[in-house]
Amino acid sequence: MDKKYGVEKTDTEWKEKLSAEEYHVLRQKGTERPFTGEFNAHFEDGDYHCKACNAKLFESNHKFESGCGWPSFDQAIEGAIEYIRDTTHGMVRTETVCANCGSHLGHVFNDGPRETTGQRYCINSVSIDFDPTEEP
Repeated sequence: MDKKYGVEKTDTEWKEKLSAEEYHVLRQKGTERPFTGEFNAHFEDGDYHCKACNAKLFESNHKFESGCGWPSFDQAIEGAIEYIRDTTHGMVRTETVCANCGSHLGHVFNDGPRETTGQRYCINSVSIDFDPTEEP
């Protein structure tokens, strides 16, 4: 039985909402090329949201430069991410998907900054949007 999410759309509805690349990553578990994503070297203050459903996923104070070629975070918003065992490509990894709509975001690894959580959420830029913090 497939899991039910707060936001559900048909395949056709997702294709209408998302660009071809966004659809490939978010709905077909694809990956953008490293060092090409809009948010890889992006370090403004604000929040990162799911591109598919706009659920808040990460805060900018948890973003760091990992050198891996994708946006990296050491912590997600509590309850925003679902974790799925991924054994594709001859590896055992932990896939991260949006807990609100089930869209693929990337993977999480245990090689992040030891002074914080030790985690590295390796996230595709095309799977997220950025909402800047408004100046007072």
